[in-house]
Amino acid sequence: MSELVFLLEEPSAEAMLAGLLPRILPKGIRYRCIVFEGKQDLEAQLVRRIRGYRVPHSRFIILRDQDAEDCHTVKARLTDLCLNARHPETLIRIACKELESWYLGDLEAVQKGLKINGLAGLQDKRIYRTPDAVQSPARQLGRIAPIYQKVAGSRAIGPHLKLDNVRSNSFAVFIKGVKCIVNSLLKADNKTDGVLS
Repeated sequence: MSELVFLLEEPSAEAMLAGLLPRILPKGIRYRCIVFEGKQDLEAQLVRRIRGYRVPHSRFIILRDQDAEDCHTVKARLTDLCLNARHPETLIRIACKELESWYLGDLEAVQKGLKINGLAGLQDKRIYRTPDAVQSPARQLGRIAPIYQKVAGSRAIGPHLKLDNVRSNSFAVFIKGVKCIVNSLLKADNKTDGVLS
């Protein structure tokens, strides 16, 4: 059985993925999340954790926030760590600027998840049309949804995020990357089945 291993900088990403991934992953592909205590912890332990992972046919996906850093610099640093871990095929995805950008790009999901009427109507406002450009997405989300808390809010919003939403380019690229890995795993499994039969 194939396994996707998500290496995450914080628990809110795991909470969001719990509602998102069951809608992407077919039977026969399971997933596991390894949650770190922030991005510094993720980068400090990444090589050791990937090298030490012993489940056959596993594929690794790193998800972390961009925050105030340059996206290309972050990705280059993570790429080097994956090379050191002997897994250059690892998928690296950066949420621009924060995970909450993805939520700002799908205010209907926020409205449904947090049960706050009227949020979806704000989607056409300029600030929410390109959420990856919002400088402090978590703060902005807190302004329009004061009850939002990182982990509980992510858990509530995740099941409602539209998989085909392209307002947040970083969300769309993440979904596309996961689907691409899933397709390659399914093809590999089909080839194996053909050899065995």
